Amino acid sequence: MRPIRVLVAKAGLDSHDRGAKVIARALRDAGMEVIYTGLHRTPEHVIQAAIQEDVDVVAISLLSGAHLTVVPKIIAGLRAQDAGDMLVLLGGIVPDEDVGPLRQAGVAAVFGPGTDTAEVVDFIQGHVRTGSPA
Repeated sequence: MRPIRVLVAKAGLDSHDRGAKVIARALRDAGMEVIYTGLHRTPEHVIQAAIQEDVDVVAISLLSGAHLTVVPKIIAGLRAQDAGDMLVLLGGIVPDEDVGPLRQAGVAAVFGPGTDTAEVVDFIQGHVRTGSPA
């Protein structure tokens, strides 16, 4: 089995990447291949990076409050490129009332501040199947 491939993306104008780096390290330590986009990426950049890197998971970190705009754009763009089967996760500060619309848009899970990294690792491992040998 090949390792799970995860794109950790910082979308929008948010400059706080500590959480994204913590998650990236935890996923890597769990045996996943992690690609980190760096700061200030547009939805289009995230979409293209996810497709070019052939990832299983797009883990978006967003603290700017633009989650209801940016995340649906990314999901729609992935679907338009026939990559809608990628698992999309969101981490950041998301009000409870926004979780439902994000889930309806296609976000598989929303992880807030203070989430144990093991919870994120377990979620990904439980929802992604890699069928091809390494």
